[in-house]
Parts: sequence; C-alpha cells; structure tokens
Amino acid sequence: MWEIMHAAGLDPAPDGPSRRQFVSAQARAFIACAFLVVETMLLKWLYVLVFIEHAARRLHLGGVSAYPTGAWTAQRARKLVMDLGECIAGLRFLIH
Repeated sequence: MWEIMHAAGLDPAPDGPSRRQFVSAQARAFIACAFLVVETMLLKWLYVLVFIEHAARRLHLGGVSAYPTGAWTAQRARKLVMDLGECIAGLRFLIH
C-alpha cells in the first residue's frame, strides 16, 4: 500500500492512528475467513473454510468440501452467523 501511495505522490495522513493501533483498537469488529487446502493420502485436495475472530483469537470451522462453490460458502457463512448469535452484533469488518 505504501508503494502505491508513494508512487502517486501521496503522503500518509500526518495525524491518526497507525495501522497497528487501528487494528488493535478495532479487533473486536474484525472476523477473517480463508480457505486452507489439505492434501489427502489419495492425493486429492480438500478445501477447509475457517473463520477467525481477531479479538478472541477463536477459530471456527466453516466446513470441508472437495468442490466448494459460492453457494456452499455463503451457506457456511450464514451458519456461522446463526451459531454466533448475539456475538455477531459487534462484528463490522470481514477480511477475506
């Protein structure tokens, strides 16, 4: 990001928190999701969808699929929202 801003002739904002300070202050509002790839003994790949709550450092297993689709991923995200219940109210940002 710094290289892009520097090439465009833009300086970082002189006041305000640093990136680390911002993430630390907003950690309760972040959840991240990612696919992990696992290779089986039969040399096939499985895709594991995980969600990570930054503030609690808690990992949620979304699901495992050999062929994940957009619909499958969206359904897993909806299930996570239902599982988290009231805890989801504080989340504002999804890092993908």
